[in-house]
Amino acid sequence: EPIPTNKRHAAAKIFSDPSVAAEETWYGIEQEYTLLQKDIKWPVGWPVGGFPGPQGPYYCGVGADKAFGRDIVDSHYKACLYAGINVSGTNGEVMPGQWEFQVGPTVGIAAADQVWVARYILERITELAGVVLSLDPKPIPGDWNGAGAHTNYSTKSMREDGGYEVIKKAIEKLGLRHKEHISAYGEGNERRLTGKHETADINTFLWGVANRGASIRVGRDTEQAGKGYFEDRRPASNMDPYTVTSMIAETTILWKP
Repeated sequence: EPIPTNKRHAAAKIFSDPSVAAEETWYGIEQEYTLLQKDIKWPVGWPVGGFPGPQGPYYCGVGADKAFGRDIVDSHYKACLYAGINVSGTNGEVMPGQWEFQVGPTVGIAAADQVWVARYILERITELAGVVLSLDPKPIPGDWNGAGAHTNYSTKSMREDGGYEVIKKAIEKLGLRHKEHISAYGEGNERRLTGKHETADINTFLWGVANRGASIRVGRDTEQAGKGYFEDRRPASNMDPYTVTSMIAETTILWKP
């Protein structure tokens, strides 16, 4: 009998449904996280008791005054490759001391499995480095970006000709179940989804092409090609990947409004 915290059991049921399996769901998950100094729980690279310069130069930044903790990030990337995880990139995030790695494209439940293992590996590497890993969606209040786990998604139908219409129908269904998804997309997400810092307000569902302030973003290339994938920008950094990936599949493929 699965215990209540075993979210994989319920996800496996959805992913093994013939309708879902036939659609070969692809996921690309962008896991953001913050590195904290061990004794004071303040981001690495930040002055003790103070703040760095405002956001701007840190995103994808290089240099000792902009990138803090790259040795951890690179070690994690190599360890994930060694472990056979489909890790596909890393980057410095908008808030200094915050980073992101991407897992995918990965099919079905394997996407959640791999994110789970990649998080564990990251915990082990930060432990070695004497740094604390935080998956809190808004570790520093105020005018600083929060941390999310943007989930990029496509089905076989979306990747084929005419897929853009399938994408639009799927987004419409996600909008109808917005509250249900938000309630399952991570704890403390209301502190992050304020409508500022590249987010949509938690109570508002909107989608757009190349819109970083939307709940769902469709890439410019997807619109031009008439097929491809979309990005659910609502999940928090501490989301359960089994819950999020299976819920997106269930809503877009199985759910009948």
